[in-house]
Amino acid sequence: MPSKNKLPDNPFPEVEAVYESFSEDILNLDYDEIKHKYLGKKGLVIDLLCRIKEKQNKEKPLYGKAVNSLKNAIEQKINTLRGKENLQQTGKMLTKDAIDITAPFDVNIPLQDKPKLISQPGSLHPITEIGEKALRIFESMGFHVTYSRRLDNDYNVFEALNLPPEHPARDMWDTFWTQDDLIPITHTSAMQNRILTTKKVPIREVIVGRCMRNEATDASHEHTFYQVEGMYVDKGITLAHLIGTLSAFMNEFYGRDVKYRIQPSYFPFVEPGLEFLIECLTCGQKGCPFCGYSGWVELVPCGPIHPNVLREGGYDPETYTGFAWGLGYDRLVILQSHINDIRHIHSGDLKFLEQFK
Repeated sequence: MPSKNKLPDNPFPEVEAVYESFSEDILNLDYDEIKHKYLGKKGLVIDLLCRIKEKQNKEKPLYGKAVNSLKNAIEQKINTLRGKENLQQTGKMLTKDAIDITAPFDVNIPLQDKPKLISQPGSLHPITEIGEKALRIFESMGFHVTYSRRLDNDYNVFEALNLPPEHPARDMWDTFWTQDDLIPITHTSAMQNRILTTKKVPIREVIVGRCMRNEATDASHEHTFYQVEGMYVDKGITLAHLIGTLSAFMNEFYGRDVKYRIQPSYFPFVEPGLEFLIECLTCGQKGCPFCGYSGWVELVPCGPIHPNVLREGGYDPETYTGFAWGLGYDRLVILQSHINDIRHIHSGDLKFLEQFK
């Protein structure tokens, strides 16, 4: 193995001497000094190149190759040196001048008056914790977990779900768009067609994802939320299977029999469209801002999968039926922890999040 201070396959002592000198200098000189000494207009490498005329004709190609190898090795090492110096300088600047915007005190407070910070163990965000609990329950019921795409195209978000371009119901999801005509998904239903066209019956899937909508925010609505969607497709699936699945989930999740009711609604990808409501656990059905003082929370949009959605996914609705639902993690957190405003969940308020340790 060649020495780290020697150039491989180099028969010229003068080239080797320059490399050995460089190997010593790089430990002691800074970037500008070493670049000037070796790669400058009057540097040692240029001096070696000027000597090529002194070589015999048969040696000139080998000598030129050796000097070029030396030059490449030096350039590579001094560029690494420059990167290290830049990194060190950046670190010094950050240490000296940076402001920690998360610090719970003003930057102008004298050091002796700043509160002593005590390191505390972290904890899972309530959405993460609740989400894992929900998925364990659905998995115990035989569902497989799939994670949705963050961005998807118009076809999967709308058209495959019985929402053609001119459909007025698109206004319900007045969405964000990227410059590439992609959509930050408005619902995890965007995965339904992908699942229908790649899976075989029986299809038992729960889909997890973060959704975004151009939403008028209030105590029970946010523009960004986390959703777990379920879909079940097979022969002979009825509305009773859907209601039984959701009721069993709620009872297991909250650890008691939860009162529920069903009311009609409209969602283009199910027929009929339904809302699965449960008693407001935040106020005990006495009335609060979260439930709109009604005592009930619209928790789960759901219904039998629309025949057009099944056809688009390659299934004959005369043979196969199914159901789907969409459930917001955020609302599960609120109902379990008796929070009266959904906006606290995404606020990043440490005092709020510390309650869940």
